[in-house]
Amino acid sequence: MLIVNTLPQVVKIKKIIQENEQVKTFVLDISLGAQPGQFVNVWIPRLDEKPFSVAMDNGLELHLAIADVGPFSHALHELKEGDQVGVRGPFGTEFTCEKGQRLLFLGGGYGAAPLYYFAHKASAMGCTVEFVVGARRKDLLLYTERAEQLKNVNVHVATNDGSAGFEGFNTVLMEKVVADAEAEGRPVDCIYTCGPEIMMLKAMQLAEAKNMQAQISVERYMKCGFGVCGNCCVDGLGVPSCVSGPVMPLEQVKQLKDFGKYHRDHLGKKQYFG
Repeated sequence: MLIVNTLPQVVKIKKIIQENEQVKTFVLDISLGAQPGQFVNVWIPRLDEKPFSVAMDNGLELHLAIADVGPFSHALHELKEGDQVGVRGPFGTEFTCEKGQRLLFLGGGYGAAPLYYFAHKASAMGCTVEFVVGARRKDLLLYTERAEQLKNVNVHVATNDGSAGFEGFNTVLMEKVVADAEAEGRPVDCIYTCGPEIMMLKAMQLAEAKNMQAQISVERYMKCGFGVCGNCCVDGLGVPSCVSGPVMPLEQVKQLKDFGKYHRDHLGKKQYFG
């Protein structure tokens, strides 16, 4: 039985990998038994605590791909190898699949990291993975080279400026990959997506149109991680996404009134997408 650590454990940063100008992978000297799609909370004493998706938990180390996008993540980016942080979890639901399926992963930005972790698991289960990843330009792509090393994982790249792979949005490339799979006579069984919500909405709409299954990572303003504070409750169902999510099946996401439209900030105010 997995024991969730609701209090932070102080751990050492074993290694820091500069992935691109925005993202670093922090390798922590601990394993929490986290599964693909789950998240952990990272704590910097006297500053704050924030949730991050797990990029790998190999039984020895915990990997987190973190973008420098705000005061807390910037403080993390200032830390060095050997420094210590607090970590607790894992929290939330995970991505799941069945042996031998054909799967499509749609990742945008640093959403590619948890999908890469899931690709590891799916590959070991004999699945074929169509890994569709997008970024504004080539040098911002994340974990594509790692994914290319996995067995039965086909990486499809889209960049807005055409500097690598398909020129345009990865959602357009996703539609092409799905159509090609149908033409081959072995259609995609399920779509998995993590990243910007407007992108994930497109994946949801395609799955509905094709009568396919989908699993979607729904992120809201998560604090406690185990459903007590209520900050991450989703409109429509009223359930906390830190417990009922972040990974939710298509039928559940279809019941959310806020998905693809808005999320709520730390004060509960609606922040509309786009």
